[in-house]
Amino acid sequence: MNKRPTIQTVAERAGVSRGTVDRVLNNRSYVRADVRERVLDAIRETGYLSPREAHRQTADRPQNYSPVKLGVLLPNWAGPFREEVTRGIESARTTLSGRHAEIRVCICETDIPGEVIKFLDELVDWGAQGIALCALNDITIEAKVGELADNGIPCITFNSDLPNSRRLCFVGQDYAKSGRIAAELLTKCIAPDARILALAGNLEYNGHRTRLDGFCSHMREKGFSAAQIDIGETYNDYRVTYNKVMAALKGPTPPDAIYMANRSVTACIDAVRAAGCTGRVRVIAHDMSPGRAQMLREGTLDLTITQDMFRQGSQPLILLCDLLQLGTQPGRDQLSTSISIICAQNID
Repeated sequence: MNKRPTIQTVAERAGVSRGTVDRVLNNRSYVRADVRERVLDAIRETGYLSPREAHRQTADRPQNYSPVKLGVLLPNWAGPFREEVTRGIESARTTLSGRHAEIRVCICETDIPGEVIKFLDELVDWGAQGIALCALNDITIEAKVGELADNGIPCITFNSDLPNSRRLCFVGQDYAKSGRIAAELLTKCIAPDARILALAGNLEYNGHRTRLDGFCSHMREKGFSAAQIDIGETYNDYRVTYNKVMAALKGPTPPDAIYMANRSVTACIDAVRAAGCTGRVRVIAHDMSPGRAQMLREGTLDLTITQDMFRQGSQPLILLCDLLQLGTQPGRDQLSTSISIICAQNID
């Protein structure tokens, strides 16, 4: 009988290390697109199944699953978030296809709470029995999640939480910890009297606010006063980010470092370059993309701290399916402890 293919089998077929295969399987850090595709091709060609997939496949065979409809609500964010979360959703769609799970995705165009409510109502009208959502903190959205719970429709939040709602659980990063890690790294690179510009996307999103709170809290613990940290919101808009960074760099007390807790890192780097401050101003960001990888290589971005957005797209749907079909409760929040620090020397 043929032996089941292993990670080593995939690595040899793809011409990469076992570590690279593991990173692709778990989406732990950035892997070049061509390398990722080569590994995925090798997985398909060898028929490799992770131990969890093999167990699930075996467990799935005798089950007679009832059809289930699952909704997903995404915010109006593009870039790496949309790409990686969508990959996760599609992976869950494939994984759950044998369990008669139908998945519908809605994408907001604005940050207006009423639009979130409208899409949640549309998903309910469609027949959604469970919903995964990433939405801003707002009392009307929290109340809507409670209303859905009363009607037997569980909600799982991902990436950005609604901690005061009656959501079932949260799937995402420990954002306070990732913000503290950013602060710890930054204090190693700047003088005790340095000034810092800290930019968040939208503080109405719990993830953005929690990350920034963690950063500022640890900076104070390391001896930096609140007066040394200028905080701003950019709503993840290129022009707003560029103008705020440029104004700070041209102001009377320019920053020595910039902490980007939002997604418009390109705008920040462009402003630093235009102001002639490349190499003088330290820049730390979050998440990874081909553009951010290039910034790291060229030295315009010093460090970035990644999170597993692929898992944030897939895990809520699997948890909802397990709850609705098997009665398995998540039990607790699904906080990812995998936080990678990427610099120019460890880009795969």
